[in-house]
Amino acid sequence: TSSHTMDAPHASATINLSVRPRRNRRLACIRDAVRDTSLGPQHLVLPLFVQPGTRRSTSIPSMPGCARLSIDLAVAKAQEAEAAGICGVAIFPCVEDAKKCKFAEEGANDDGLMQQSVRAIKAATSNLLVITDVAMDPYSSDGHDGFVTEAGEICNDTTLPILCKMAVSQARAGADMVAPSDMMDGRVGAIRAALDAAGFTHVSILSYSTKYCSAFYGPFRHALDSAPRGGDKKTYQMDPGNRIEAIRESLLDQQEGADWLMVKPGLPYLDIVREVRDRVHLPIAVYHVSGEYSMLRAAAKEGWIDYNACLIEALTCFRRAGANVIFTYGALDAAALLK
Repeated sequence: TSSHTMDAPHASATINLSVRPRRNRRLACIRDAVRDTSLGPQHLVLPLFVQPGTRRSTSIPSMPGCARLSIDLAVAKAQEAEAAGICGVAIFPCVEDAKKCKFAEEGANDDGLMQQSVRAIKAATSNLLVITDVAMDPYSSDGHDGFVTEAGEICNDTTLPILCKMAVSQARAGADMVAPSDMMDGRVGAIRAALDAAGFTHVSILSYSTKYCSAFYGPFRHALDSAPRGGDKKTYQMDPGNRIEAIRESLLDQQEGADWLMVKPGLPYLDIVREVRDRVHLPIAVYHVSGEYSMLRAAAKEGWIDYNACLIEALTCFRRAGANVIFTYGALDAAALLK
């Protein structure tokens, strides 16, 4: 017989621990019951790229699974989103170069691509939030979010009335929520006043209050051909190294009358999502931007990651950080997985 006294521990061997966190992870029903963070289709917004024409779908090579859609196909995609229980759609127009000018006048055209898209989607859906982008860059021959002077500077105060005209035109078309993404000072207050003066007190404002000057936007700019024709956006979008500025911008936009606030990009800025969540008293949206989405797709194509699992994990992390709503190109994929 063996005289060893240091045998491998038996199943019955225990250590005297009164606190065992693993007990709350032992069964699926327990894990489901005590989970801090929920994620459902109602937390998602699907961005849509719209283009002129009929029955036109133009794939976006840098954003696998995404395409520029003519209005009729965008309507069908919006109906699909509504049927999946998704909260809303955000519309981004791909405007022909011939319609772009220095003052972005096409943005306030009541019969423009954005306005036609809003009317068509609102007519075809009944319980879907329609969110419109307010910024000069899709319509500007300079490709900037604000008005560019002859000296090449972005003029904040010249930009504001242009944005106001856009927002009122979008509201007139039926937008539920206008979303200024330009990062000009004072634009939330100016747009709120313009909407109210035009009788659109019911139309909400989602302010891109914390929008960083990020390299993660690359595929989006390919999709809309909206990159600046000269210079960069560092004088109005935020420095990625700044945290306090995000809180300041968010508090200002809350004071000026925003209804929702946005942090963009998403995953690299989860600390900012939490900082803003803890300081303001408004719903927080976060944008899972094109670069983040495309990285998941590219890595999955190589077999390096599981796209579905990583998408749900990323979206759950946004919610855990404090986001109420998530803009993501994977909204339909996620909604199908969450059913």
